Amino acid sequence: MNANDMIALAQRTLAIEQEALGECTARIDSQFARAVQICLACTGRIVVTGMGKSGNVGRKIAATLASTGSPAFFVHPAEASHGDLGMLTAADVVLAISNSGESSELTAILPLIKRMGAPLIAMTGATGSSLAQHADICLNSAVSREACPLNLAPTASTTVQLALGDALAVVLLEAKGFGAEDFARSHPGGALGRRLLTRVQDVMRAGDAAPRVGADASLSELMREMSAKGLGAEAIVDAAGKPIGIFTDGDLRRHIEKGTELRSQNAGQLMHANPRTIRASALAVDAVALMETHHINSVLVVDDAGALVGALNTHDLMRAKVI
Repeated sequence: MNANDMIALAQRTLAIEQEALGECTARIDSQFARAVQICLACTGRIVVTGMGKSGNVGRKIAATLASTGSPAFFVHPAEASHGDLGMLTAADVVLAISNSGESSELTAILPLIKRMGAPLIAMTGATGSSLAQHADICLNSAVSREACPLNLAPTASTTVQLALGDALAVVLLEAKGFGAEDFARSHPGGALGRRLLTRVQDVMRAGDAAPRVGADASLSELMREMSAKGLGAEAIVDAAGKPIGIFTDGDLRRHIEKGTELRSQNAGQLMHANPRTIRASALAVDAVALMETHHINSVLVVDDAGALVGALNTHDLMRAKVI
């Protein structure tokens, strides 16, 4: 097989799977809507089960459901016959996946599921199968052909199963009003979780670590404080501790380039007045947006009364992996 043959076969595979998804899309009907309604009414969990490749797909569907606001878990059909069926309650909904609808390990537990009273949603390519006949709702995942040249290996059929699972999860999250912050709470260790859960107070330099001087401080006092705190910026505060200005490393370079007589001026004369500030309770991503909008590297943090409580720069946000 040469490179052209490889490319052609890959393109054929994707074309077949695309065709299968198109067929599935055309079949979405009131059965799907009823499946969504059953899941929305569920007071327990969505229990996903399936054998072989369908089981592998089922694990992913269960994970997607669980992470998008629909509590779910996967149960292996063979293990269910040996005790794991005890995980299931009448308050749950069962989503059983099988392309043939006749997997022996799965069909063996169907009467028990029905006897328990849990609603059963089938996802199968055989609407006349044992699985479909036991089900309350049947989602048709049939494909006209597999992408496998032998028409044997589950390829197009598993793609359709996966897509149907994604469709179910997406409709459920939208119906439940599941938002970005909800997603972050179930993904606290991920990048999105950090961006949506980390607050300024979690990453700022607080208390004495936040550099500050009064307006009458000399240049030497200003520079000593800035060097000691290592922020690259200095807050100039009034008698009430409220920031009235900021002085940065960049300001120092610009004054030197202009030939400013620095030794004769105090912090109040050298500072930039009306500095950008942010509340400690704000999200860290809001601090990122503030810095990007105003092309600054540091921002001062204030409390509800406007008093300085901290400061942070881009390095602090990078260490927290917010940016």
